[in-house]
Amino acid sequence: LHYPLRRQRQMCIRDSLRPDVILRLPDNRHLIIDSKVSLVDYEKAVNLEDPKERAVALKAHSAAVRRHVDELSNKRYEDTGQLITPDYVLMFVPIEPAFTTALEVDPQLYEWAFDRRIILVTAPTLLATLKTVASLWTQDKQTKNAVEIAKRGGLLYDKFVGLYSDLETIGKHLDRTKSSYDSALGKLRDGRGNLIGQVDELRELGVKTQKSLPSTDSV
Repeated sequence: LHYPLRRQRQMCIRDSLRPDVILRLPDNRHLIIDSKVSLVDYEKAVNLEDPKERAVALKAHSAAVRRHVDELSNKRYEDTGQLITPDYVLMFVPIEPAFTTALEVDPQLYEWAFDRRIILVTAPTLLATLKTVASLWTQDKQTKNAVEIAKRGGLLYDKFVGLYSDLETIGKHLDRTKSSYDSALGKLRDGRGNLIGQVDELRELGVKTQKSLPSTDSV
């Protein structure tokens, strides 16, 4: 993962919406990680010896996780105007057994949280999730680059077609100019009574000149 985790220190966000960790992503985007879930009932359950009391405490623990999911879902960090976040918030449970125990008591907990755009993570799954985010971001960047390459390639192709069309037009004008040139030159030197012949006869008749016409073969 190439994007470091940094605690939020600069943005002025009211305390009720202050996340524990903000993962800064490219394009000024942010991924929110929250770790405020209460583990009081879980710690109580761990220290209880009576199975019935432990079951009650674990149920309370699972309910506490649900409450925190609801709280996170209602915060809507994307509406703060200062954080550009994806649809999901990562809810970090620092003790993995507390996470697994909550799921044992409430098997629908993970899907229920996911439907509310909260992803429950522990230390191992957090790292895997962040690596997945980095991978998806790289793929997204590559896709955007491919789209940009295709766009620029299309513009280059259109420019090339336009240039080729202009060159063809210039070529046609040059052909017409050459045709007009050949026609005018023919009037000067070809056929009976051509202008070059008549002018040359004037010289033969004694008109004084300082220059002579070139050979018609060289014209």
